[in-house]
Amino acid sequence: MPNDIEPCLCTHLLYAFATMTNDYKIATYEWNDVELYSQFNALKDKNGNLKTLLSVGGWNFGSSGFSNMVASAANRQTFITSVIAFLRKYEFDGLDIDWEYPANRGSPPQDQQLFSVLLQEMKAGFEAEAKKTNRARLLLSAAVSSGQDTIDTAYQIPQLGQALDMINVMSYDMHGSWDPFTGECSPLYRDSFDSGGYIYFNVNYAMNYWRSNGAPAEKLLVGFPTYGNTFTLKNPSNHGIGAPVSGAGTPGKYTQEAGELAYFEICTFLKDGATEVWNTQQDVPYAYSGNQWVGYDNIKSFQIKAEWLMKNNYGGAMVWTIDMDDYLGTFCNQGKYPLINVLHKAFNLDQQPCKPPATPLPPISGLTSTTPSAPTTTGGSSSGGGSSGGSSSGMTRSFCVGKASGFYPFATKSNKFYECSNGKTYFQECSSGLVFDTSCSCCNWS
Repeated sequence: MPNDIEPCLCTHLLYAFATMTNDYKIATYEWNDVELYSQFNALKDKNGNLKTLLSVGGWNFGSSGFSNMVASAANRQTFITSVIAFLRKYEFDGLDIDWEYPANRGSPPQDQQLFSVLLQEMKAGFEAEAKKTNRARLLLSAAVSSGQDTIDTAYQIPQLGQALDMINVMSYDMHGSWDPFTGECSPLYRDSFDSGGYIYFNVNYAMNYWRSNGAPAEKLLVGFPTYGNTFTLKNPSNHGIGAPVSGAGTPGKYTQEAGELAYFEICTFLKDGATEVWNTQQDVPYAYSGNQWVGYDNIKSFQIKAEWLMKNNYGGAMVWTIDMDDYLGTFCNQGKYPLINVLHKAFNLDQQPCKPPATPLPPISGLTSTTPSAPTTTGGSSSGGGSSGGSSSGMTRSFCVGKASGFYPFATKSNKFYECSNGKTYFQECSSGLVFDTSCSCCNWS
């Protein structure tokens, strides 16, 4: 949750993900996004230099929504206008576009060029709004592929280099359970096992490819994963790089997704007796136990990559994701945010002053906390919308005093519940037909 984030840890924080409506306007995705936007952007009240961006899209959003939007100048303008209003309303400093990928996954070839047009028009819109309102210009970044085939078909690199403030290269997922053999998630260099197209699947090659094809080095951010990709070995006695696999690894206890483990889950895997191997060719580790295998990054590999990044004059690091690091510091015995703190120190952020701004952010208009009000719908995920404020009949304003931040039921099988944030009480309400389910701390069918 936003309250778990240390406000001085990073220079920029990206909230993932927003979505897009059928009439090409940016929109909330989860039922409680608006409340979380408020908590997320309130981190800037503790770090006056922090910038926040809202990411729209993502892998699961697919390509067709973006493709339809960029297809006409009118649709693009509708989207850009909605973005500016939305970012200002919810106090974000910019937009991150995560279209995976233009001219791919059902998106026609012309979208490669239309993506450039969108970014150019978006930047012009941001500049015009800044001039008109005398405010700092909104930032513009994009999450981009690290695979050469996708890069070649999806992007006009020089045009992206001009329009974007930051180019977030997703230099991870180089290998995963979609491959027939084991491989590292984010290797710095190629392995002698690599052949054919696989020789391009490493961070060094991907970043160099972006730069040598016209992206300014100072705008290129290297992607660092705080997770590993997992495999089930065909034969447990064959456990090196390139060992045959039968599919994805077993889901982790917390992330519950086959083929992936958060760094804090990998720490548990190692504590439970897995063998860790340092892959000297690729400067990353892997570990195995029985028929389970994971390729990942650790403190040592983050340090090596950070030094390599600075030597090559890239703009910085982008981490996916903040919550897969050991953010509580309870699993790895390496303190809170052990991986991200490597970058924090490597870039001398620990030497920079981190203090509140001269004037705190005003509260987001229309967002109430302890004051009862009519329900205000805030979003649409598959589990239904939600409300901020909400009817408070029978609910107690002092409920959260002395309680840990989180969600609490109002009553059994009720659609009302409390959200506690730093001792403050927020009244929340599930959409019609849903009740608050304590097993998932979410709104669910009754």
